[in-house]
Amino acid sequence: MIDKTAIIDPSAQIADDAIIGPYVVIGKNVKIGSGTRVISNAHIEYAEIGKNCTISPFATIGSEPQDLGYKGEETKVIIGDETIIKENVTIHRAAACGDFTTRIGNKCLIMVGAHVAHNCVLEDQVILANLVTLGGHVHVEFGAFVGGMSVFHQNIRIGTMSIVSGFSASRQDILPYSKGEGRPPVPRTINVIALKRRGVDLETRTHLNEAFKLLISEDYNTTQAIEKIKAEIPTNEYIEKMIDFIQSSKRGVLLKTHKSGHQSLSDEEE
Repeated sequence: MIDKTAIIDPSAQIADDAIIGPYVVIGKNVKIGSGTRVISNAHIEYAEIGKNCTISPFATIGSEPQDLGYKGEETKVIIGDETIIKENVTIHRAAACGDFTTRIGNKCLIMVGAHVAHNCVLEDQVILANLVTLGGHVHVEFGAFVGGMSVFHQNIRIGTMSIVSGFSASRQDILPYSKGEGRPPVPRTINVIALKRRGVDLETRTHLNEAFKLLISEDYNTTQAIEKIKAEIPTNEYIEKMIDFIQSSKRGVLLKTHKSGHQSLSDEEE
């Protein structure tokens, strides 16, 4: 059903059972999948949206990137199935680099006022709380939860099943499976609840926690901690993921409090 007040570009491809509400504007090169609802006053262009998604009022998807090098190249946004985009969210299409695509996975929730910049990648089941801001090329891995009003530098990664508290900010990668808080969000413990919900058994969680404690310990640098983990702790896919994440990082992984510069909230209280 398409409301009579909606403005639809002739190039748009809209599933027969999609719902397009009042005063929606759908511009060029848009595909909207079966069962998706676009509620009133949303604006969409240069985007492919999957099945059974919800696009809330005043969301803007596919507008030009905030990149001074962008010269009108044909880039796009791709959003998976069953993703919810809440009010006033902005998701920019890609700049002309990489695969020319900003990507949002399946079953994501992007809450009110969040911003996903050009060339970002959000894997499946990511949650961005209210007013989260991601710079360009940020990669958010599976199942991560980012607290409200948090800000992240371009080109960083937020690791699998990590959770970052509200009002955080980081210029470095966020360790998978970690719980962090502060500015920057220094990791304090592993995200046990997320691991339990996804069926990770107690023995695996215990070994992962042992590895995590070595990585954040002030007694070892990162290379020493990884060597000690490999020598002393039974490995599993989660530990391997964490080590690979660190070793492949281009911006460095946030593991310890920065004694010069920003500190964590608990350090400020001390």
